[in-house]
Amino acid sequence: METIFLCSTCGKKTSVNSSDPVPSCCGGEMTPQALPVCTIPVSAESARTAGEDGPCFDGTTPKKP
Repeated sequence: METIFLCSTCGKKTSVNSSDPVPSCCGGEMTPQALPVCTIPVSAESARTAGEDGPCFDGTTPKKP
């Protein structure tokens, strides 16, 4: 699985394998790009047949302190 990283200084994006180390740019480590927020609910009544079924953040994971 690949992870997309973003440089907070210059905005450069790079994709690396999840097992590879975090890339660096502009003298510092790049940050992982956040997943888009889910806009289609997952249930039997609203199956994702018409929309793209990509990874997204559904808001159920606990926030880091």
